[in-house]
Amino acid sequence: MPQRARIAQHRVFARAAARGKTSVGWFYGFKLHLVVNDRGELLAFCLTPGNVDDRRPVPRLIKRLFGKLFGDRGYISQDLAEDLLVTHGLCLITKLRKKMRNRVLALEDKFLLCKRAIIEAIVDQVKNICQIEHSRHRSPVNFLVNLMAGLIAYCHQPKKPSLDLDSVALRTLPLIPN
Repeated sequence: MPQRARIAQHRVFARAAARGKTSVGWFYGFKLHLVVNDRGELLAFCLTPGNVDDRRPVPRLIKRLFGKLFGDRGYISQDLAEDLLVTHGLCLITKLRKKMRNRVLALEDKFLLCKRAIIEAIVDQVKNICQIEHSRHRSPVNFLVNLMAGLIAYCHQPKKPSLDLDSVALRTLPLIPN
């Protein structure tokens, strides 16, 4: 039986969950948006239904942040980048889509953009080690308690995926002035 045939059977989250699409395929449920720093520490998170655009929760996620914000292609938006720069002083850096024109990036930004895979490692740990991916919750409260317990367990892990920005390789990287 295909996945979409079972959507009507989800009674616990009938009003909250929604269909969404990722690069992997369609799903029914929620999206967890995470903001982490270079040391793998959790700074902010937001839970949205599956059909909500990735760019929509960004203003709530970036409160009290400064510097540069690296995201995947789901966060590409000229309007969002300008708004973040003007109102919050944050520089949004994303990879380009295939049909987009190239833009000039500082070498350190290109380096950090290549290291964006750290978020995938963090999501993998949260899903598998902290066990937040569960498909048969019997109540919304149980779902939220399980989610919060998983995020807290991740925060208390002694060794988190990190970029090790204090390494010698990064210090010897030539800086290009803007």
